[in-house]
Amino acid sequence: MSPMTLTVNGDERSFDGDLTVAQLLDSLDIRPDGMAAVHNGTIVRRPQFEQAALADGDELEIVRMVGGG
Repeated sequence: MSPMTLTVNGDERSFDGDLTVAQLLDSLDIRPDGMAAVHNGTIVRRPQFEQAALADGDELEIVRMVGGG
């Protein structure tokens, strides 16, 4: 496995091996319920998290949805 560098919410992080969005969230202990992911400027829908492959140098924004008024 080769190391991969990703920018997650503006912070550069290193990971071992290939990851999908789902695997990244799991490694960060983030539950996918009520959150959105933006991968290189494109929204990734929750049903696609398992298939959305990440590559070295990618940028990911993870946003938690909050309700209220």
